[in-house]
Amino acid sequence: MKPKLKEQFSITKAEWNGLVVMLLLMALVIASPYIYRGFRKDNTINAKEFATAVALLEKQNAGRQNTIEGTPLHFDPNSASYADWQRRGLTDVQARTIENYLAKGGRFRKPTDLKKIYGITDSIYTRLAPLMRIRQPESHKVQVIELNSADSARLVGIEGIGPAFAKRIIYYRERLGGFVNKEQLKEVFGIDEVKYDEIKGQVRVNPNRIRKININTITFDKLRLLPYLNYKQVNAIIEYRKQHGNYSSISDLGTIAIIDAQILRKIEPYLIYK
Repeated sequence: MKPKLKEQFSITKAEWNGLVVMLLLMALVIASPYIYRGFRKDNTINAKEFATAVALLEKQNAGRQNTIEGTPLHFDPNSASYADWQRRGLTDVQARTIENYLAKGGRFRKPTDLKKIYGITDSIYTRLAPLMRIRQPESHKVQVIELNSADSARLVGIEGIGPAFAKRIIYYRERLGGFVNKEQLKEVFGIDEVKYDEIKGQVRVNPNRIRKININTITFDKLRLLPYLNYKQVNAIIEYRKQHGNYSSISDLGTIAIIDAQILRKIEPYLIYK
């Protein structure tokens, strides 16, 4: 039994030498960090030299502090171009949204207005708000625009009205025959109470400039353009005239069942009965 155990646990000389070499390598690996520290000393940071280096770096960058890739760091969002917004990290969609907002007469009056733009995140606002320098318009007497005679060039002179709104106003004015009062601007697509409050002090209306309709001779197709009447109401007016003869006053139109008092009040300023 003993010879078998001895044979099982005995090693050759070559195996013994290999074991010794492996142990020496393990010891060397374990001891290497301590040996490295013994031969190398960490350099102590000199605070004065560090401060001097920082100051030098700031001096070298002084000429570039006010620009981002050639674009001024501080900017007026009301005059910044599509390319300016992109250079400041906005996506194509975000830059286009701002461009469209300004084209329609929108205006940034304070930095927080940027948060109202669709797609502008809190992180973008936080990054750009400190850089905004919004130039206030020079104080001057507000020029009041007469709505029934103004062309698109004059309408875009109204603060808050861009080319898109000017086009809509003129289109609606042509369908109406002119504005009787400026509150009718709220019937133009896109002009809500907020937009109306923004522009109402800059416009006026001369009701004498409206184009009137001869209700006794107008055709179906032309009367259909009047935005206050729908298809059935226009048809009822034409058919009533055919059956009962010419209208003599607004009260005659009041006898048509599908035309209520509210519609009569809206269309009355535009009608004549020759």
